[in-house]
Amino acid sequence: MSAINTKLLLAVIAALAVITGLLIHTHNESQRAAAEAAKAAAILEQQKAEADAHKREEEEFRQKVEAEKRKHNVNPGKESKTWQTYVP
Repeated sequence: MSAINTKLLLAVIAALAVITGLLIHTHNESQRAAAEAAKAAAILEQQKAEADAHKREEEEFRQKVEAEKRKHNVNPGKESKTWQTYVP
């Protein structure tokens, strides 16, 4: 009877050791997954900031080009209407 109790106790201890090992493994996996998720979130945040900066630079450049177009596209005086008053 004592041998059976000892074997049963060893089996229970072995089962508890296996369960503990699985819990530790699960905990480590969840920590690693959380760290990877945080890293991915940081990368996405950085990419978003870079995209916003690029978009802002493009908008500033576009506005500058439009301003230059308007500046150089002005018709001086009545030059644009000379053809209307031309009499052959």
